[in-house]
Amino acid sequence: MYRSCRFLALLVFPIIVFGAPAFALAQTGSANAPATQAPIQAQITALQTAVTNAQTSGDNAWMLVSAALVLLMTGPGLALFYGGLVRKKNILGTMMQSFAMMGLITILWAVVGYSLAFGHGNFFIGGFEHLFLRGVGLGPSPYAPTIPSQTYMIYQLMFAIITPALITGAFAERMKFSGMAVFLSLWSLIVYTPMAHMVWGVGGLLNSTGGRFPSLDFAGGTVVHITSGVSALVTALYLGKRIGYPKTAMPPHSLVLSFIGACLLWVGWFGFNAGSALSAGPLATSAFVNTHFAAAAAALGWTIFEWLHNGKPTALGAISGAVAGLVAITPASGFVQPMSALLIGLLAGFFCSFLVLIIKGKLGYDDSLDAFGVHGMGGTLGALLTGVFAVAVINPAFGNDASGHPLPTGGIDGHWAQVGNQAIGAGIAWLISLIGTPILLFIVDKTIGLRVSPEDENEGLDLSQHGEEGYDFNS
Repeated sequence: MYRSCRFLALLVFPIIVFGAPAFALAQTGSANAPATQAPIQAQITALQTAVTNAQTSGDNAWMLVSAALVLLMTGPGLALFYGGLVRKKNILGTMMQSFAMMGLITILWAVVGYSLAFGHGNFFIGGFEHLFLRGVGLGPSPYAPTIPSQTYMIYQLMFAIITPALITGAFAERMKFSGMAVFLSLWSLIVYTPMAHMVWGVGGLLNSTGGRFPSLDFAGGTVVHITSGVSALVTALYLGKRIGYPKTAMPPHSLVLSFIGACLLWVGWFGFNAGSALSAGPLATSAFVNTHFAAAAAALGWTIFEWLHNGKPTALGAISGAVAGLVAITPASGFVQPMSALLIGLLAGFFCSFLVLIIKGKLGYDDSLDAFGVHGMGGTLGALLTGVFAVAVINPAFGNDASGHPLPTGGIDGHWAQVGNQAIGAGIAWLISLIGTPILLFIVDKTIGLRVSPEDENEGLDLSQHGEEGYDFNS
């Protein structure tokens, strides 16, 4: 009996000692529930704000780095690439053309260019709501809500800079600096900004989200490469051939400089394509991988074709092939899988080398540095192949169906009509370039003049246009 009572006491005692306070605490907690929930909700709100700020900081950091990488493509990348390909008497004049775009287009973009490209307007061109960057502040961008509007603006500026700079390769060694500055400044407003608005701007004709002809252009195949490449051909034909072309040999004066420039272009292109994801997420990774794969495959494709055609693989061919692959993958970089990127690059290498090494000679036009063969035709090929190889598993660009499943994106996804939309987008880029460029050339030519005199051309752009030389071997 004693043992039973002792056992019962040991069992009840902890319940009395610990249970009563616990019961009292529970009663107190229940009474203070509203007061406790308020701090918890405040903590949840603070945590959500911290997560949002972290995402904004990460995305903004990537986009600012990407903007710097795209600027790197123009100077020093394109400046060195083009500068090494001309004769040494024209190196400074050629490099100055790219550098001039870094200054002139920046000013135009701030005043009116950004507004025309990304402001609200009609299906063809934006309006004047962002004139002098009005309303473009540090708040979230309507085009990319996790980065400031100014970050989006400055990133797009770098595209606007390099696009007219690409055209300079076609008229290298024979255009006046003053004529070049006025022509390309006007071109950026009359040709580039409408195309950028139609493809990327709100309400644009070719915008993939709501446009009349939704065209997939992740990073500028139509906006940048087709417009600049086709305009390059028009400019070369308008100006005519260089004195002595093609009878006089005009080899590159420094393939070393061009090699360095091409490598800088390759590196900068990661900002060009992967940055177009507008965030530091998986889509940026996909575009980054695709960019690299296409460049490598195109360098191989061009090298093989040239090796078979000329008997030797050249450094110039390899770097030209890499650029052709980078051009072709640009519109597709955020829509295709890695193996598709390899195929696109390989096709671009063969296709562009065939145009430059065979067709250009047969037609006889003097596109000095092959801006049309690489950018115009490479961009067109890439735009069409985007319609073939784009897949929703990488980028569900057209949203989901009623069941929540991603709608097919490109041909191999089951949406072959997209190839037609891509053809329309490429055709409009060709059309606006073929119409706008000769008009601007004619206006500038009849007012201040475009081509240097024969004497100045023989002397070289460095001395005739700038009064200095790129190389002083006597000092």
